[in-house]
Amino acid sequence: MLIVTGASGKLGGLAVEALLRIVPVAQIGVSVRDPKKLAWLAARGVRVRQGDYADADSLRYAWEGARRVLLVSSNARTYGEDPLQHHETAIKVAKELGVERIFYTSQTASSAQSQFLPARDHAATEEILAASGLAWTALRHGFYAESAVGMNVHGFASGRLVGPADGKVAWTTHDDLAEVDARLLAGQEIFEGATPPLTGSEALNLADLAQMASTLTEKKVTRETISEETLLQNLENVGVPAPVRSVIQGYYRAAKAGEFAVVDPTLARILGRAPRLMRDVLARALA
Repeated sequence: MLIVTGASGKLGGLAVEALLRIVPVAQIGVSVRDPKKLAWLAARGVRVRQGDYADADSLRYAWEGARRVLLVSSNARTYGEDPLQHHETAIKVAKELGVERIFYTSQTASSAQSQFLPARDHAATEEILAASGLAWTALRHGFYAESAVGMNVHGFASGRLVGPADGKVAWTTHDDLAEVDARLLAGQEIFEGATPPLTGSEALNLADLAQMASTLTEKKVTRETISEETLLQNLENVGVPAPVRSVIQGYYRAAKAGEFAVVDPTLARILGRAPRLMRDVLARALA
């Protein structure tokens, strides 16, 4: 059985949809903290079971009969907890159950020296996988294109994209990444260890996005640079929790250092088509 974790989230849900297009439904199981959210998937014949990274027993039940597991990374850091504990528990359970291969959703910036805190977590998780004795694949995702919209939603509305100095980012859509994740989970291609960067076909910074938004909306959108101190104060003023403020600060530092700038053809090759463009993502969001 092919197991997808976090299936009530955006990436996991899209991965299940992609799997349904390429393998029989009887081969698909999902692991989710609240199965009631996925009653519609259960109605389609997908095995839906409760599983929580913080509860090894729940994972043993949810992953019963698992041949391969798509381990969607924990977002525990954003609420002040340790995602590595979640990942380590999941990896131990996968080994205990004799899982054939584990697929972990990592990122292109994965490095112990990254300025972006989640990228350090990804690197540490890859080390845990390497030491586990399991066959594993780290899916080195490009930065989610939808995050460019989410992080700047007020800026696009006001016509001012405000933030510290940044750098180019190879924005990549959830849809494209989920489709490739599903294909690899289904065994269409094998990567041992980390994949090449799975990215969109272009790298853009905030100034590029401002210019693109100006063209799409026919309204002036500017890029304004502020200090990190001002950024952090602005975030605190609107109630953003401290762990999230640290992640956002790290994003700007890592982008400025070029950690998200690599563009690679692997995603397009596996898809058999060009990745979706950031222009199209923005056009939908700003319509």
